[in-house]
Amino acid sequence: MKLGLVALHLVFIVFLFVCDGEFIEKTKRDPWYMASYLLLFSVTLLQYFVTSGSSPGYVIDAMRERRQQHGSRINGSFVINVEGESASSGGGRRTPSSSWGKLVLDLYPPGTSLRNLTCGYCHVEQPPRAKHCHDCDRCVLQFDHHCVWLGTCVGQKNHCKFWWYICEESALCIWTLIMYIDYLTNVAKPWWKNAITILLLVVLVISMIFVLLLLLFHSYLILTNQSTYELVRRKRIPYMRNIPERVHPFSRGIKRNLHNVCCGNHTLDSLPTAFELEDRARPYTCLDMLKCRCC
Repeated sequence: MKLGLVALHLVFIVFLFVCDGEFIEKTKRDPWYMASYLLLFSVTLLQYFVTSGSSPGYVIDAMRERRQQHGSRINGSFVINVEGESASSGGGRRTPSSSWGKLVLDLYPPGTSLRNLTCGYCHVEQPPRAKHCHDCDRCVLQFDHHCVWLGTCVGQKNHCKFWWYICEESALCIWTLIMYIDYLTNVAKPWWKNAITILLLVVLVISMIFVLLLLLFHSYLILTNQSTYELVRRKRIPYMRNIPERVHPFSRGIKRNLHNVCCGNHTLDSLPTAFELEDRARPYTCLDMLKCRCC
């Protein structure tokens, strides 16, 4: 998949170099133009490989970091004991014996059982917004989706990298489209070159529309602190079923949402209280607009 994506990028640029003599002349006259395009081309591919090789933020890694902070190291290796829980004698709530289990339980409302928070596949306690990815076979923090083009999940730690990649890909598609339209309208060429150009233009336009829509969609998700999984499967997530659809339970305002994503503030989100949900469900007034409540 990665080789196919790189090859598709190369096809568009190689075609212009091979078939458009005037394009080469323009490059010689204005070397800065082609240098800028090649720079964007290289940065886009570099960002693609950086994003595909990055970790989305796995729950198991967060557990190791948590135990490292608390000095849970034995003979240089971390001990992950998910089964180390003791049942209370009261209402059946299980009391966690590990620091990670206590941390996860504190993120949920009082009365939540740790048994219900344990993943049935990798047997780790899932904080809010985490989900098990069957393709990666791991639980991912703030799971968004598994991207087949990247070959990895998009989650808490690489959502910003993914946004920058589709942003650069959008700019590259628009620039390439401009060059192809200029080539198609201003250069006399054989019919077979016209046919290839039109075919590549159709592929380019479809790709550009898809990438632009993806960019707008993920920009909205970042500004409202949502994930694709939470937006699409909202009614199937137990702790989000009773929350009104227009309420974003994890949003802290546009500025803080952007800061958390762009500046690497990878804290675990706790479920909002009933008072916080009621406040976020309150309709906006003119005074709220003046106070920039959404920010």
